[in-house]
Amino acid sequence: MNHDKLTILNHPLIQQKLFYLRDKRTNNLNFRTMLNEISGLMVYEVTRNFPLRPREVETPLEKTVGYVLARTVTLVPILRAGLGMSDGILKLIPHARVGHLGLYRDKKTLKPVEYYRKFPPDMAESEVIVIDPMLATGGSAVAAINYVKEAGGISITFVCLVAAPEGVQYLQKHHANVHIYTAALDRELNSHKYILPGLGDAGDRIYGTE
Repeated sequence: MNHDKLTILNHPLIQQKLFYLRDKRTNNLNFRTMLNEISGLMVYEVTRNFPLRPREVETPLEKTVGYVLARTVTLVPILRAGLGMSDGILKLIPHARVGHLGLYRDKKTLKPVEYYRKFPPDMAESEVIVIDPMLATGGSAVAAINYVKEAGGISITFVCLVAAPEGVQYLQKHHANVHIYTAALDRELNSHKYILPGLGDAGDRIYGTE
């Protein structure tokens, strides 16, 4: 496995919040709140190496040169669970654009099926962050990045809370240039393709549909 494109964010605050997200006793409200908080902490690290450009600014005392992001940022949450991470990231990058990509996993084939897609224009000029709480088989992540690249996306990052080794390997096989950020690399997938130990179905836990 190519670990050069995999970063596990082991910051103490991220790990503590992940602990509560894993806990089956955490209710929907607290799960959503914690998910927003951990997403914001994660994107702080994800954007660490984003390019900057100089820009003149006038302080109350004089003119000087500061720095702003050189490129726009576009979030692409994979519906529906990915939406649960969007607000936490937008609190730190409020000017970011948001694309939406609806995928679900066919129960028989276990393959991702697209049901909605809407991206901002000029994806090639943007830093694209694809977000989904879980990287299990990697099928949805690969499909999402395929669609982003079809739309012109070049600089793409994938961010999740929990990843399975199988999903990381599959994503890296198909998109070796995409950096993966996760809060945890878990043990394995079970026979139903759920991550172990994981945190359950993130969408159900976010929206109370379990």
